[in-house]
Amino acid sequence: MTTPNVPAVHPELAEILANLPHRPGTFTDIEATRRNFRAVLDRLPLDTSRVEIRNLEIDGPDGNKIPVSVYRPKGVTGTLPAVLHIHGGSFAFGASLPGEDRTAIEIAEVVGAVAVSVDYRLAPEHPYPAGLEDCYATLEWMAAHAAELGIDTDRIAVTGKSAGGGLTAAMALLTRYRRGPAIAYQSLMIPTTDDRHDTESGRSITDPRILNDTDMRQTYRYYLRGTTDVPVYASPARATDLSGLPPAFVLVCDMDPLRDEALDYARRLMDAGVPVTVRNVPGAWHLFELHAARTRLARTMIRGWLTDLRSALHD
Repeated sequence: MTTPNVPAVHPELAEILANLPHRPGTFTDIEATRRNFRAVLDRLPLDTSRVEIRNLEIDGPDGNKIPVSVYRPKGVTGTLPAVLHIHGGSFAFGASLPGEDRTAIEIAEVVGAVAVSVDYRLAPEHPYPAGLEDCYATLEWMAAHAAELGIDTDRIAVTGKSAGGGLTAAMALLTRYRRGPAIAYQSLMIPTTDDRHDTESGRSITDPRILNDTDMRQTYRYYLRGTTDVPVYASPARATDLSGLPPAFVLVCDMDPLRDEALDYARRLMDAGVPVTVRNVPGAWHLFELHAARTRLARTMIRGWLTDLRSALHD
């Protein structure tokens, strides 16, 4: 039996990885996981000076209220494209404080768009489909309030990292099925796409300091709790027909257990006639930028996907 090939860590990241502690189980103490992730976010730079921010609640699909934050570049008038940004975090954590979604702020500034971040309901308290339905309700709200928000409904994109990338892919499928508001572009960054998680990268990336196979199996066990026949909207890779979906950007990292399933999903989108741009970050692990925000590799990665999104919505 051949030994799986584990990519070498990028030289710029080697010391950072060497100093990372082992990851505790995400669901061992979910409240501690949420606090710890928030602490990581709090260490990152936050500059809200160039955006206008509105924090509000909208009606959810089950009588619930969904907190959303709307970010608009300051001093920019007229109608703009819009981006629904869905945070990651194993479907269970990762939400920013109201008005502090750093990724949404970057989208508003760099892309020149109205960015809406959604604080969807989280597993394990709210397993599939609660989070997805909250995201879909937010997309419908954006389209219905386009005039008030100053957005162009022909230029709405959906983006997300990790579990947020999986929810983004699911949103494209669900919107096609329900004939909902048109999605002009989907940006899938290190996405979760397949609950079966049967790939070489899944088997080979076992380092306990970074996201690994054990983490992903635990994630889906809680997200799909109570689900017997897994639907495509919970696991987009199970979809047999990917035709007619929005053009896509797919970002992967070498040392990510999700790498191969994301690449396979990108290839299947291409086979279905969907325009796809794929980028790989060499020698990087899942969400490496949270620990290496000042490295050239992280800055290049962030600039690349934001530039791609800007081109998709403005060119």
